[in-house]
Amino acid sequence: MRRPVVVANWKMNMTLARAEEFVHRFAGEDVEAGGVDMVICPPFIALAPLSTLLQNTSLMLGAQNMHWEKEGAFTGEISPLMLREIGVRYVIVGHSERRSYFAETDESVGQKAAAAFACGLIPIVCLGENGEERRAGKTEEVIRRQLLAAIELLELEEDRRRLIVAYEPVWAIGTGIPARASDAAAVAACIRALLYQKWGNGAAEVRILYGGSVTPENIADFTGRPGIDGALVGNSSLKPGSFAAMARAVYKERRG
Repeated sequence: MRRPVVVANWKMNMTLARAEEFVHRFAGEDVEAGGVDMVICPPFIALAPLSTLLQNTSLMLGAQNMHWEKEGAFTGEISPLMLREIGVRYVIVGHSERRSYFAETDESVGQKAAAAFACGLIPIVCLGENGEERRAGKTEEVIRRQLLAAIELLELEEDRRRLIVAYEPVWAIGTGIPARASDAAAVAACIRALLYQKWGNGAAEVRILYGGSVTPENIADFTGRPGIDGALVGNSSLKPGSFAAMARAVYKERRG
């Protein structure tokens, strides 16, 4: 059975002081969530300090982005080797905000996914259609294009098994209007079917998440679907109590 995971994407929020406060306050939460991976992805400035604070806790550290090269003349960028050195284990690649605001392409997302694995990180690859594409009935077309580009360079069986894919419909992110759980499950099934076509039985171990206006109140609606293994959470992950409540909800749903 795939291990569920709840990922907090803090985006460009939380000063270092607030990030450290989050960790201290989260330690006081009653989180009965054995068997659920909990990952927080703070801004870059908080990664090294939090890496130390998270030792011997149930929280794991992720980054929000990275470059695909190990080093070089790329002003303002962070490499996967730099992330690994400070204790980062996961990295989000291809988030719709990176695609929309910073011109990231399907090809660059694939390069980043491969580079993450090559440097010992686990990529969380984001896919999703915008509102116009959804209204035009192009959701599966968009998902197929983005997914196949993202996995094109993944050749090792071990990497394929550890991959995490997050379905984040662009029209649901930050709007307070999530996808219907049945629709999210249908897209997750589409992603899994595409992975089976490419990789065969190795696709069974890939974890697929839903993201887009996820809250403590609705997270179990998504993770209760057989093909959805967790959530990538934005605004609702900024408070320790809220993030803890989501982890508890997933744990409770999985235990039945």
